[in-house]
Amino acid sequence: MAESFGSAFTIVEVTADDWSAGRPRKEFWVAAAKPSQALTLVLAAVPEGWTAELVTNPVTKQPQAALEQLNLKPGEVCKLTK
Repeated sequence: MAESFGSAFTIVEVTADDWSAGRPRKEFWVAAAKPSQALTLVLAAVPEGWTAELVTNPVTKQPQAALEQLNLKPGEVCKLTK
């Protein structure tokens, strides 16, 4: 039986393996999934060789509303822009 993605949003920080600017580029992604699944989903969406780690700060009410407007379905990921 398939595992449920849950109803939470998980933020993931991704580090590119590109050091062209003298330091690695970092991006933030959101996954409509439990933390235990978010890393795998995001790593499948970014180029090979990039690394990812969970952002441990909880999503508060205001950011939660903004994330809900992305209309992500369970298991989907999206790169966050500034």
